[in-house]
Amino acid sequence: MFYKPEKLPNLMVAPNGARPMKKDHSRVPVTIDEIVQTAKACFDVGAGGIHFHLRDSNGRHILNSEMCLKALEKLQANVPNMHLQITTEAVGRYSPEEMRKLAYEVIPPGLSIGIREMIPSRSPSEQDIKLYKSLTESGTKIQHICYEPEDIDLLSDLLNRSNITKDGTWCLFVIGHYSGKTSDPKKIPLFIEKLKLNNLNADWAVCAFGKEEFACLELSIKLGGKVRVGFENSMYLPNGDIAKDNETKVDVINRLLNLS
Repeated sequence: MFYKPEKLPNLMVAPNGARPMKKDHSRVPVTIDEIVQTAKACFDVGAGGIHFHLRDSNGRHILNSEMCLKALEKLQANVPNMHLQITTEAVGRYSPEEMRKLAYEVIPPGLSIGIREMIPSRSPSEQDIKLYKSLTESGTKIQHICYEPEDIDLLSDLLNRSNITKDGTWCLFVIGHYSGKTSDPKKIPLFIEKLKLNNLNADWAVCAFGKEEFACLELSIKLGGKVRVGFENSMYLPNGDIAKDNETKVDVINRLLNLS
């Protein structure tokens, strides 16, 4: 039985993402065994959940149900009290059909879905409604990835059409971009305002990029949110140094923000 917390963990770790490679940092976990080792180390210093990406033999991001099931089995055996979240991220390689296929084949304990990637038309289809209903009924904890405040309008529309409660919806607000777009903390209140306008009582967190990350995390906590950290988004520590590894980053931020 997988651990499925009612509430979003105060701190989740995203140790690898789709793009960082060993050439970027030697401690980016790429193999399943490395992901498991990183999960254990991060859990021990305060990460309540892990959001992870799987890689193929060339180190590229891959959506593969067999690999997901294997990774979840190993993680469950090693960190049974950690929330485990796989991803459907497209990364320009996968279609909504392929993303849905992965979700149905795995039925994971946790799943992140970029709402604009899953519904590029911005009009939820019957397939979208069926998927969200099915995952909700199965107990999968979906975290909706919102890259812009307008994504919350789409999420609200989907939840309304699916007749899924808006109370406690898990969201992640992405501040900035891996390409170097500045992570501006002032953007966070814009997401919160959209939640209010859509009457969406969300359980939300923030992730951000580069050296501006910590300012965004601090404001998230101040405004009632939570945080996701790790090498997927930023390898920097709050003092501007590069972190030795994901667990060091988790430990430092956990202590500075008093999240335990």
